[in-house]
Amino acid sequence: MSTRLTVTSTEQLTPRLRRVWFRSEDLSAFEGSDATDRYVKLVFPRPGVEYPEPLDMRALRGTMPPEDLPVVRTYTALSPDVAAGTVAIDFVVHGDEGVAGPWAAAAQPGHTLLANGPGGGYRPDPDADWHLLAGDESAIPAITAALAALPDDAVARVVLLVDDTAHHAELSFPSGAEVTWVHRADAGDLVEAVRTLDWPEGRVHAFVHGEGGAVMHGIRPHLLRERGLTRDQVSISGYWRLGRTEEGFRDWKSELAATESAT
Repeated sequence: MSTRLTVTSTEQLTPRLRRVWFRSEDLSAFEGSDATDRYVKLVFPRPGVEYPEPLDMRALRGTMPPEDLPVVRTYTALSPDVAAGTVAIDFVVHGDEGVAGPWAAAAQPGHTLLANGPGGGYRPDPDADWHLLAGDESAIPAITAALAALPDDAVARVVLLVDDTAHHAELSFPSGAEVTWVHRADAGDLVEAVRTLDWPEGRVHAFVHGEGGAVMHGIRPHLLRERGLTRDQVSISGYWRLGRTEEGFRDWKSELAATESAT
């Protein structure tokens, strides 16, 4: 379902993480959506290309050349309030790189975007003995939502990869959480940080997302093979791939899935 979002305000959470607040006349698509990794597909029109209204991506794919189609990017949707018609999205901004980041950096009240969704499939298991939440900046929004869903006394291990201390986001952690900030400036390694974690007793529920190579080739084998977790105990996948656009990343994920299904 498509939802038109209008910017109401923005916040700079860290040097690279920018929160944009939106309002919509109709957020009914979010009714009953309780996944903490709740995501939407944001549609960014290409400059200089005229599109029919209402904008329908499925219809456009059959009538426009691929290079003229709007660019679609996937983002976590935070704090949707169906009654108030408000929702927030956190964008990772890397200067002029990409499409969504520059848009968010320049966003002003009144600017609009079309969002398709939401989707999502993870929420912390209330019956788990403890929780593992790990990722880089791209996963911080979903981890923020997961932390908010945990009880105040939940046991958690949180591992977050950012550039340095200036990029620490202000997050609310349960009393039983231990937080490890990993810094690229110090040659920090997310995979190694997860591998060397203190591992509490009991059943863990894990949420690990971020750069595809580290997550899928480094952390996932550690959790499934070395730690012996079952697939129902983990939500783990890449959100992006170093050196690839989102379109290229989708191709990489398809190739990875095909390779794994053949083994």
